Amino acid sequence: MIDFFKNLDLTRRQAEKIIDDTLLNKDDGELYLQDSINENVTLDDGKIKNTNFSKTHGMGLRGVCEDVTAYSHTNSIDKVSLINASKNINSTLNSFKNYKHNNFVKKTNEKLYSAHNPIEEKSLKEKINLLNDVDKYVRSKSNLVKQVTASISCEKKIIEIIKTDGLSLTDDQPLISFRVSLMMKKGSKNTQGSYASGGRMNFDSYINENNWKQVCDEAFRQAEMNQEARKAPAGEMDVVLNNGWSGVLLHEALGHTLEGDFLYKKTSVFHDQIGNKIGNENITVVDEGNIPGRRGSLNMDDEGEKTQRNVLIENGKLIKFMHDRLSAKLTDNEVTGNGRRENYMFAPMPRMTNTFMMNGTNSREEMIKSVKEGIYVDALGGGSVDIVSGQFNFAVNNAWLIKNGKLIMPVEGATLIGSGPEVIKKIKMIGNDLKLDNGFGTCGKSGQMVPVGLGIPSCKVTMTVGGSKI
Repeated sequence: MIDFFKNLDLTRRQAEKIIDDTLLNKDDGELYLQDSINENVTLDDGKIKNTNFSKTHGMGLRGVCEDVTAYSHTNSIDKVSLINASKNINSTLNSFKNYKHNNFVKKTNEKLYSAHNPIEEKSLKEKINLLNDVDKYVRSKSNLVKQVTASISCEKKIIEIIKTDGLSLTDDQPLISFRVSLMMKKGSKNTQGSYASGGRMNFDSYINENNWKQVCDEAFRQAEMNQEARKAPAGEMDVVLNNGWSGVLLHEALGHTLEGDFLYKKTSVFHDQIGNKIGNENITVVDEGNIPGRRGSLNMDDEGEKTQRNVLIENGKLIKFMHDRLSAKLTDNEVTGNGRRENYMFAPMPRMTNTFMMNGTNSREEMIKSVKEGIYVDALGGGSVDIVSGQFNFAVNNAWLIKNGKLIMPVEGATLIGSGPEVIKKIKMIGNDLKLDNGFGTCGKSGQMVPVGLGIPSCKVTMTVGGSKI
């Protein structure tokens, strides 16, 4: 673990004294220190497009009084910078008096991932050779493949959080991801496929030959499927969602509305619904930040709090929101370990970790057989969501037309339209095949990007499909 104060004009004892003085009579706060390195290697159409290597180093000092947060950050960790940050905090919060600092955190010795450097596990030459093997493998599957892009991204992030009285909490967070996208051309028709994998384990756990070929195969399958696709139907209909990545709809359209800052601001549609039934009694939704090795998992959140399993919706009833320390205090709730930030330049806020719906009792085959006319969504794409209302619009990468309980043919150009609060009421069947995504989710909120996990069993739901009538 790195010593942030080694070879500085600022000793740890001096930093602790400045932190104590700054946070005296404040409700909460901390000094957040970060040192991270990132490497990205991308091969595009048989050529190395870029090999980026970057380093992020800095600190952020936060003070909180009532519902006001003062935050000052700098990429220099030294005595003058910390003193100036302290002055900025006190200047912003100087009208607040006689508040008692809350220094208690739920600490943990739990290790969900090992402290290692995935960047050093393979040389740059080995990574480039692997990407060339990926390119050859994908092209060998069909002469219709006209373009292949593959990338490997690695990160080693070390953080330390120092609170009052010298309380220090540290974490060493590795992260790795591998992505493949391709374009196929048959006649005048171009189709695309994309897939990825990743998480917080060592390099070979995700990019051994068996795993990277599975990623390539799935990207190829998506592109090939759309070669024969017809235009999708439109209108309100039954939709069967594939398990796994379809959880992005749950994450975006519902998960964000259960983040604690929207509760105390009363901007969530569910702010007054705790204890009420908001969906099918078979629906249970969980956010779990302590699943070993997962992309959205953390040994501790970015306030030093232990991550945990939080049941948000149980048997259709809204149980709780996800909280950082501030939202928990302002709503008189317990901290849930969901305080997250992109890096030292940002104050933490309530964010999801690994969010998913629990299993139901139906099989996917039963759902498809029950549909007279609708679509089966094989792979969801990107979309736009209004976080406050839950209104969403998602593109569908791959889908099948369902008629009289049978998959008839692939369709393309479909979009899913609706609102999370309404859609959760229209879920009719829940599968017994829960699957978490393959480890490549990244969530944006208020300009901050953080790695997340998500998942869902197959589901049958009635919603609006945008497309073109066949």
